[in-house]
Amino acid sequence: MTTSGVEVEDPTLLPAVDVVGRLGVDQETGLSHAEAQARLEVDGPNELRAKPPVPLWRKVLSQFQDPLVYLLLVAIVISLAAWLAEGGESLPVDAIVIALIVIANAILGLVQEAKAESAVAALASMTAATSTVVREGRLLTVPAHDLVRGDVLSLSEGDSVGADARLLSASALRLQEASLTGESTSTSKSPEPLDTPASLGDRRNMVYRGTAVVQGVGRAVVTGTGMETEMGRIADLLDQTEQEPSPLQREIAAVSKTLGLLVIGIAIVVMAAIAVLNGIDDADDAVTILLLGVSLAVAAVPEGLPAILSVVLAIGVRAMARRNAVMKDLHSVETLGAASVICSDKTGTLTRNEMTLSRIITPSGRVELSGIGYHPEGEATYRPTDGSEPDLLREARNVVAAGSLANNAQLLEEGGEWTIQGDPTEAALLVALRKLDDAEGLVASYEREAEVPFTSQRKMMSILGHDVEADQHRLFVKGAPDVLLEHCEWVRVGNQVVPLDEDHRGGFLRAVEGLSTDAYRTLGVAYRDVGRDAIAEQDGAGPALDESAESALVLLGVVGIIDPPRVEARDAVSEAHRAGIRTVMITGDHPGTATRIAQDLGIASPDQQALSGEEIDALDEEEFRRAVLDTTVYARVAPEHKLRIVDALQSHGLVVAMTGDGVNDAPALKSADIGIAMGITGTEVTKESSRMILGDDNYATIVDAVRQGRVIFDNIKKFLRYLLSSNLGEVATVFFGVVLAGVIGLSDAGQAGDMVLPLLATQILWINLVTDSGPALAMGVDPEIDDVMARPPRRQSDRILDRAMWARIGFIGLVMAAVTLLTIDIMLPGGPVAGGTSSLEVARTAGFTTLVLAQLFNALNSRSDLTSAFWHLTSNHWLWVAIAVALVLQVLVVHVPFLQTAFGTAALSAGQWLVCLGMASVVLWLEELSKLVRRRLRRR
Repeated sequence: MTTSGVEVEDPTLLPAVDVVGRLGVDQETGLSHAEAQARLEVDGPNELRAKPPVPLWRKVLSQFQDPLVYLLLVAIVISLAAWLAEGGESLPVDAIVIALIVIANAILGLVQEAKAESAVAALASMTAATSTVVREGRLLTVPAHDLVRGDVLSLSEGDSVGADARLLSASALRLQEASLTGESTSTSKSPEPLDTPASLGDRRNMVYRGTAVVQGVGRAVVTGTGMETEMGRIADLLDQTEQEPSPLQREIAAVSKTLGLLVIGIAIVVMAAIAVLNGIDDADDAVTILLLGVSLAVAAVPEGLPAILSVVLAIGVRAMARRNAVMKDLHSVETLGAASVICSDKTGTLTRNEMTLSRIITPSGRVELSGIGYHPEGEATYRPTDGSEPDLLREARNVVAAGSLANNAQLLEEGGEWTIQGDPTEAALLVALRKLDDAEGLVASYEREAEVPFTSQRKMMSILGHDVEADQHRLFVKGAPDVLLEHCEWVRVGNQVVPLDEDHRGGFLRAVEGLSTDAYRTLGVAYRDVGRDAIAEQDGAGPALDESAESALVLLGVVGIIDPPRVEARDAVSEAHRAGIRTVMITGDHPGTATRIAQDLGIASPDQQALSGEEIDALDEEEFRRAVLDTTVYARVAPEHKLRIVDALQSHGLVVAMTGDGVNDAPALKSADIGIAMGITGTEVTKESSRMILGDDNYATIVDAVRQGRVIFDNIKKFLRYLLSSNLGEVATVFFGVVLAGVIGLSDAGQAGDMVLPLLATQILWINLVTDSGPALAMGVDPEIDDVMARPPRRQSDRILDRAMWARIGFIGLVMAAVTLLTIDIMLPGGPVAGGTSSLEVARTAGFTTLVLAQLFNALNSRSDLTSAFWHLTSNHWLWVAIAVALVLQVLVVHVPFLQTAFGTAALSAGQWLVCLGMASVVLWLEELSKLVRRRLRRR
């Protein structure tokens, strides 16, 4: 391996100090920003070789690789052949027009694909992995693709390793390396050098890109990035998994296929009917019939539906991302809108995650600290109960000092602003340390030598500190008070250490209960002096420390940390309830704290109590299945309980959204219908397991995302209703126009021997081009018309195209055909409506225009199943732009001479335009009447 020209031998065989030396980095301060940038320029980004982008010529070619386009290309060839057979004197207008329409459709397809790809790329950048590194002596979070050789990684539970690295230190560190080795169990890690080269799975002092930290902490120096990692070496062998289509994609594909077969059948029937009724006198007649059939099939099948669906989803998901809800997959929106239960963490999601240590409980009384947030300013109020105020002050200092040493957070000041790096609960102890007089002096002489990390199972963490001035070792421990008390045998009162008797134990438990009832999060703090002879050494890695050291502890006290509920959380819970969505709070906090917060937010009623982890363990599967239907608060739960909660809720057919931040939450997030990772406090492993990432860790954002998911799904229904009903209108117009040609006077309008049709092939293709994509895409970004949160969640088994929707599609399609054919009849001399004096070209143009206008009125209809089209009529500016563009193009095709030649149109008078407009508006008025009837029936 090389970095800036330096050759590094097998790092597994070298002592850690030699590896960092050869990589030219100080393991305490890391690289400088300038050096990291210089190495990035030399080595390149830390990325695997990407699949080469599809060249433009292939993207263009793919637009023509569709059976319906093949039909059009065949039609062009046949049209050209007929033109040549007739002598080829004038321009082959039909062939040119069809070719231009094919090209225009290809351009639209390319634009839609580009928009979808752009949205997916933007989502990928939003969810890109990050790593914590030491640079210039400070912990920083950087994008994983910016890692370089020599970077010092800080590893902790839940991290996804960003590059191959040699361990420098490790404490209870275990990694899941199944992605590389296939081993299902986690691997213990140690920084000690190996004696001989080892296989990948046995390199205990290395961590590898793509693996996950499941326990412990450590530091490692990056030795390989990009294609020089073990993952990079096998990247060429990795299969590119094809993504399974979503239920909505499958349904739309099935509808398109069924509709395609149906329309081809109708086209054949129409062509046969024309041939029988009009006869085929020459090749030109045969070509005309064939072109009409092909055009009808192409126009009636919404071949652009998948592309429009992708674009609409992409636009919607990008809008959600701007509101801090980042969907990792476009089609997860389908499930999000159907969520019926939201299982949410408390801390940071329902609360502000701005932990403030406000109370300290010791044997001598209580200390109250003022101030909120992370600004270390506040006053201490001493309320002694037993003993003197000096003893209380001394005890309080010891509590926050020990808690600040058993700590992995950092409190930083930049420009007068205070920020934290790490866990907010730990940071609250650092803030409190600065509020108590002379407390900082108690920690200044200590150096950390070892750690037993916190895990959700142990609910404790310990560090071994060395007082360099007194040359004394002391173990500092903090954790859940009820758990910590089980490890304590002594208590410190003033300067004395006395046995922890039942009176002291009971007093602390009552204090914890009182704090929990007042919605405080509680932590116990303890210590133990450790003799030098009791400390075992790791080879070259400092003292060894494990859980066995956490015994015979001296209890110092308990702290109460307040995390106020988010102001917007209560309204969000109420909004979710209105939408038929249950909110369930899941927390590791004390049941009293959880219940109080849940009641304040309206999640739990005053008589509801939390179900604890111990109580969950005592229930069998059937009892627990019944319990989850009524339980809204879970407290003192472990991550495995989350998975059990998800499975039990899903067994009732509920669609579950589950939040998580820790590495052990990953199984529950994967199992949930919508796994939601915290964007601020969430681990990389959790983010990788989720389908949605919260940019602000806010419960209200989840509810807003559900609303947006429902709006997007509604918009998909809108453009499906619009496209399918409009296409059905075209098919019905041609079919009934041929069948009823004699009734409406169409068959008598042409000269003897002429082929008389209600619409020409080029006109049908024009309608498809002008009225399909623009309004459909505009409806994809339609604002909320109906109150989407006033209805219960959609069942996943519900089809988007149900019987009621097909009925409305059929109704509108038939109305369009009726008004189009009636307009033709009005213009012609014959038929039921007498008095028309127009030529066939004018009548056909009027029918053609009426059908276009009817489809534009249909765009207004399709915005809601029940709400009037006049409600929020002007709220969708893009829809009005699409309608205006279509109108302008229709005026041009009717009145511009060369377009008249191309599309067989004739100029219309102002009166004829008014007739077309009035007839087309019937589509709007009849649907308004239908909606009024449906609204009144629903009220009953």
